[in-house]
Amino acid sequence: MNTMFRTLSISKQAFHQHLDRQFLHLEEEQQLLPVIREVRKDHPEMSSRIMFLLIKPQTMGRDKFESFCFKNGFKIEIKRSYHITTYSLGVTRFENLTVDLELTGINQLWVSDITYYRIAEEFYYLTYITDRFSRLIVGHSTSRTLLTTETTLPALKQALKMHSPAPGLIVHSDGGGQYYCKQFLLCTKQAGIINSMGEQAYENPHAERMNGIIKNSYLRHYNPQNFDQLREMNNKAVKMYNEFRPHSSLNKLTPAEYQRLSTKIRLSTKEKRTKKEKLNHHQLN
Repeated sequence: MNTMFRTLSISKQAFHQHLDRQFLHLEEEQQLLPVIREVRKDHPEMSSRIMFLLIKPQTMGRDKFESFCFKNGFKIEIKRSYHITTYSLGVTRFENLTVDLELTGINQLWVSDITYYRIAEEFYYLTYITDRFSRLIVGHSTSRTLLTTETTLPALKQALKMHSPAPGLIVHSDGGGQYYCKQFLLCTKQAGIINSMGEQAYENPHAERMNGIIKNSYLRHYNPQNFDQLREMNNKAVKMYNEFRPHSSLNKLTPAEYQRLSTKIRLSTKEKRTKKEKLNHHQLN
């Protein structure tokens, strides 16, 4: 490698800085695709140049952003099928582990997605992680950018701190770059989490539905006027949803009540199993 650096007349540090910029650019491209798709869903005739002004990507200028949109089928003549371009450098895909998955309790499957929220001419981003069994939002974040350190990572760390799941938990998402970047994957690895991904929006319907509930049933009525208000009202919306909104599918309990009941039942079952194992061990000896 040192011979190559000398031949190309570049330093090792410059080479790695260039490589880091490439990874950051490719990461952002994958992060942008779900957001562009959602913007186009709400604004079918919004041009790429207008979207550039609203989204403010970190690693590409207007012309490059416009070219990126065209390459991925986001011209004004919209392609209804949503295609994700997979790159060989820096992109990871995980198998969709939610197909035919039968849940028996909490902290077995968490689903997550990122959505945007527009205030005047500014775009902000909301990330939610939901326990699929109890419907409880276990972690969330409000951010100014799509960076992993402001979206999925703080939401996941909050969820892990509050709920301490055992190893083997599945976290399912779309193919956005925030769910396969190195910081997020390091966090999931340390927690013993199994990563799962869908390539299309319909493969993560519960997370997408949660986006709609919080945005349309709460935030639009709260009408935040700036980022600080949005963050405060998003916290309020999550609290209202978790603690005060009953679900018919949860025996008319709120997600928080159902989560507590599930935890109580799980601990009771574990205690009975431990007592039975101790009794069997005593009888055998």
